[in-house]
Amino acid sequence: MEVDKVHAKEKPKYGGIKAMPFIIGNETFEKLGTLGTSSNLLVYLTTVFHMKSINATNLVNVFNGTCNFGTLLGAFLCDTYLGRYKTLGIASISSFTGMLFLTLTAAISKLHPLHCGTAENSICLEPTTGQLAFLLCGFGFLVVGASGIRPCNLAFGADQFDPNTESGRRGINSFFNCPLTSMVQVLVAAIQKRRLKLPEQPQNTLFNHVSSKSINSELPYTDQFRFLNKASILSPADKTNEDGSAVDPWRLCSIQQVEEVKCVVRVFPIWTAGLIYYVFLVQMQTYVVFQTLQSDRSLYSASKFKIPAASYSVFSMLSLSIWIPIYDRIIVPFLRKITKKEAGITVLQKMGIGLVIAVLTMLVSAVVETRRRDIALRHPTLGIEPRRGGISAMSANWLIPQLALAGLSEAFTIIAQVEFFYKQFPENMRSFAGSFLFCGFALANYMSSLLITIVHKTTRISDTENWLAEDLNKGRLDYFYYLVAALEVLDFGYFLICAKWYKYKGTQNDQNLEVSMDKLQPTKPLV
Repeated sequence: MEVDKVHAKEKPKYGGIKAMPFIIGNETFEKLGTLGTSSNLLVYLTTVFHMKSINATNLVNVFNGTCNFGTLLGAFLCDTYLGRYKTLGIASISSFTGMLFLTLTAAISKLHPLHCGTAENSICLEPTTGQLAFLLCGFGFLVVGASGIRPCNLAFGADQFDPNTESGRRGINSFFNCPLTSMVQVLVAAIQKRRLKLPEQPQNTLFNHVSSKSINSELPYTDQFRFLNKASILSPADKTNEDGSAVDPWRLCSIQQVEEVKCVVRVFPIWTAGLIYYVFLVQMQTYVVFQTLQSDRSLYSASKFKIPAASYSVFSMLSLSIWIPIYDRIIVPFLRKITKKEAGITVLQKMGIGLVIAVLTMLVSAVVETRRRDIALRHPTLGIEPRRGGISAMSANWLIPQLALAGLSEAFTIIAQVEFFYKQFPENMRSFAGSFLFCGFALANYMSSLLITIVHKTTRISDTENWLAEDLNKGRLDYFYYLVAALEVLDFGYFLICAKWYKYKGTQNDQNLEVSMDKLQPTKPLV
């Protein structure tokens, strides 16, 4: 008891606004090292390592997917053993090492294949096993770096201001219990007591011990997923300790534990609705690069300078960066007057807007690609892109609208998802909340790789002709974009169903709870 009192009185030191430059800088440089080089990696792998477009695309997708999946392990190690400060330190060093390896593959001639000719039919040597191994080692270090920085950095920044959470700077923390263990305990206890009947007033009679060491907000009782509530039934066989905690936590769990598990379960359908959306984002980072390579990249009509193909992705970032302050300073105050909500609209509504823009983006992309291909086939080309085909006379600037729309979509959906996961997860699982988002990115990268492979094989007419041909002029990339747009429409319908069903997490002292898209009120329990 005395130990508990000491812990309850301890207060961590918060960095506040002074810590923000370091946290934001770390996040920025990690993104430059991985996400920022994704588009350039496609060009690098196809021109320097002489990979085919589909192989390079799949490798980049797998690399990005593994980076994002690794966040789950990084979040687990952070929340359970290392703490956010140590995790970020180790990950930052690993990220730097990975970038050093990639730089060496370009700087040292023996670490990449010999350059091939510029002719369309020139022979290019494939990379040796050693060269590929060195390249993949660099990817490996970047994966470790991303796995630690992505789930922890934003949560670590939020910790500097939130008085209800513990900073990762405290290292191994006695306040932290493994979140996954707590979730499994609830499931096991609920299964063991599945035959018991819930009391008529469960909110007043279920076991509801809250440890003084808990850093989570106290959650109100909910009727949703009532089966899990059985884990908190206090039966004659259950015993408690002097401090009120359960003797056997695998048989008796507090209603607070149960509600925390419900928070995670509720989030899952919304998370799955984002998977197809992320596939759209992947296309904006991969095949758009190949489109620019076979378009006129001149700065202006008489200019000899060609804009690097991967640099066009900056327009997506600019769109996102410009829209955020406009939305925050102008749109939100206007919406606040109409909806009477502090944020203007709910996070789920913001996600929905982003999904609609994603469909529009893919349709615009398909129309622009049709135009680019028609010009390349019906008018004189501007030359030959080595190992690809003719360069269309269409200006690559026509790709800017679709990239700007993609950035606008991200400004709504991705930012809303970051906010959604952070707020809806229990406080001691906020690193997992960050990894949840990145695991969605991971699955989307793998799904995109699978989709590309299937389309590549099923639409094959000859060795050089299919929807995703090496020479886009011989392919039908526009058809592929229409296919992704159709998938996005189906995904939007699924999202609407999930959003209508969702209940936002509340707290015992919360007086301003958001409601779901149709102002859903608690009714009969769904489960």
